[in-house]
Amino acid sequence: MKLQLALDLVNIPEAIELVKEVESYIDIVEIGTPIVINEGLHAVKEMKAAFPNLTVLADLKIMDAGGYEIMKASEAGADIITVLGATDDMTIKGSVEEAKKQGKEILVDMINVKNIEQRAKEIDALGVDYICVHTGYDLQAVGQNSFEDLQTIKRAVTNAKTAIAGGIKLETLPEVIKAGPDLIIVGGGITTQDDKKAVAAEMQEMIKQG
Repeated sequence: MKLQLALDLVNIPEAIELVKEVESYIDIVEIGTPIVINEGLHAVKEMKAAFPNLTVLADLKIMDAGGYEIMKASEAGADIITVLGATDDMTIKGSVEEAKKQGKEILVDMINVKNIEQRAKEIDALGVDYICVHTGYDLQAVGQNSFEDLQTIKRAVTNAKTAIAGGIKLETLPEVIKAGPDLIIVGGGITTQDDKKAVAAEMQEMIKQG
């Protein structure tokens, strides 16, 4: 089980400072969609240059032109790139093909996918590396989470690794660990805390014991 830190609401210098605090306790650092929108793929390049030993994920949420966008993110130094499960199979296939060529990985984000079990099976057959259940900000605000969806995709998926994102905090982490995803993605659960290092350290410890 790996721990991914999702950075969404910071600029590049702030992001680098934040990662310095928790670097020893995270496995993957995510350049979130808002940062990519604000700063471009330059943010991915800067993060990879600052932390060459960390895996960097670019949360592009690709919906079209998969091969081209994977190529550009790879050039910027991304190790893992996200594609939306709600897109068509051709976009996912093109993404997987290009990622394999570049030696990169694909994480498919199942945000807003309606029949999650059926779609997870279809996507699993396309050779992606991770399938991620994700409760978006707007649904988190009304108290929803993805724990049940994680169980669903774990039943459906035989090849890809599984991941979970959306509102995970120290208090809810034990429940997530129990469900056994390969990747746990935490954003505000670390980034909004006063002592980020202590929280990240505790999370990583719990994951190791889990």
